[in-house]
Amino acid sequence: MNAHLSRWRLDGQSALITGASRGIGLACARELAALGASPLLVARDEAQLNAACEEIAEDFPESEPRFFAADLSESEERLAVFDWVADLGAPLSLLVNNAGGNIKKPTLDYSGEDLHQLFELNLVAAFELCRLAHPQLAQHANAAIVNIGSVSGATHVRTGAPYGISKAALHQMTVNLACDWAEDGIRVNAVAPWYIRTQRTGPALSDPDYLDEVLQRTPMGRIGEPEEVAGAVAFLCLPASSYITGSVIAVDGGFLHYGF
Repeated sequence: MNAHLSRWRLDGQSALITGASRGIGLACARELAALGASPLLVARDEAQLNAACEEIAEDFPESEPRFFAADLSESEERLAVFDWVADLGAPLSLLVNNAGGNIKKPTLDYSGEDLHQLFELNLVAAFELCRLAHPQLAQHANAAIVNIGSVSGATHVRTGAPYGISKAALHQMTVNLACDWAEDGIRVNAVAPWYIRTQRTGPALSDPDYLDEVLQRTPMGRIGEPEEVAGAVAFLCLPASSYITGSVIAVDGGFLHYGF
């Protein structure tokens, strides 16, 4: 393969993708596999992970996908993921922090436990996974981390305040780690999706009036697809994006730029 084409490939690289059993995470795993990477899928549901790996292996036979079931909100399970990675003997060069969740309530109704649960999964888990991955990522000349943020980390949307706070903090974490780890050869970026058609967004988007409001605020006039987020994630992992770090790229159909 000539040098130009190799900038658009991920052959020989191992990629850890969290929340990878469905939705955006699965789309990212498939996209990275299509570009030559070996995806390592992590999520809580073992049966769904197994099905996702079988699907990827069938479509991309040389990608050798593997999976590990873990609840990343638990510190011991985060450590277990990296014990598993070490046992595989496939040093990481790519990390996609996609696992996350939400509890949507009025601001005054959140309990302390609600806040702990949201911040532990959406922020602390991603931060700790980055730190656990650092020794392996630092061994590679083109290592990359991509965090899945949200437009709610940049402006107000109706997700509930704690979710938006956690995603804003994730965006800032991206900037800080990009600056801290540039000398280690690790690029750190994020993508910030607006409404994407997934199982999680299905209930909200099934309300015709709410869907109409969303589309009116989206210049492109449609809901995004998981593959469109995965395309942005994959680009940020490629050698072709080797001078991009500390960026948060909106995948939002123009939502954040909408004026009146």
